[in-house]
Amino acid sequence: MSNGFRLFLIATRYGLIEHARNRFAMLLVAAFVPVLVTLARVAITGIEVPFRLRDTGLVVHANGNQLAQISAALMAVTLIVGFMMFAATFSSGVFDRRLSMAGYPRVALGMAKIACLVLASVVVSVYATAIICCYWSPRQPVLLAAALFGAAMTYGALGVALGALLHREVEGMFAIAMISCLDMAVQNPIASVGADSGLVRWLPSYGAMQASTAAGFSDTTPFAGFAVQLAWFAASTLLGLVAFHLRTRSALRPAT
Repeated sequence: MSNGFRLFLIATRYGLIEHARNRFAMLLVAAFVPVLVTLARVAITGIEVPFRLRDTGLVVHANGNQLAQISAALMAVTLIVGFMMFAATFSSGVFDRRLSMAGYPRVALGMAKIACLVLASVVVSVYATAIICCYWSPRQPVLLAAALFGAAMTYGALGVALGALLHREVEGMFAIAMISCLDMAVQNPIASVGADSGLVRWLPSYGAMQASTAAGFSDTTPFAGFAVQLAWFAASTLLGLVAFHLRTRSALRPAT
């Protein structure tokens, strides 16, 4: 086993331990997802709502109650994973700088954060899909979980970027909450009259919303939705890695 890979495993292990110690995040995963999905089921009517899949042009007539549950699941996973990655990055900032000064490879530290993000996103996305399947049967549950995973990864990478760039914890929490709420509110045809406008193409979870709706109510494979979400994840990851690089760069400068 190479030394770089061993250092990556060590950083990943301690990163996962830090996430496990975040009891508030664990409580959110256990309670917030089913509560939000259940509230959507109870509060939203079951009338049919037209939803256009832009990559195919197909208009899906979805059950409004079920579509609201998908939107609630997307909001839940983006908020939870975004908060988790922001809190971990923000709280470990000083320690990361000290590790960099001690010669710990920043590549290993950055890749460890991505590994923790992947594992957290898998757990939360599968859990949210299981909650939805308790209430109704999506046409393609595996693709639904994949769409939720893509949204969680995007917001998790955004949380890393905000955790490295911002200087106050409340600023990052507020930013993630506002971005996620506006993102999902605009795309939900039940709550927004602009859900079919061209503006939604520029929202962070646009691809995930398209893919999850297609997975829930049709037999088509939403390749375009996944491709758009992958592009958003790549951009968010690049931003996060650049922010992490800038945060630890000063620690490597020689003393004057």
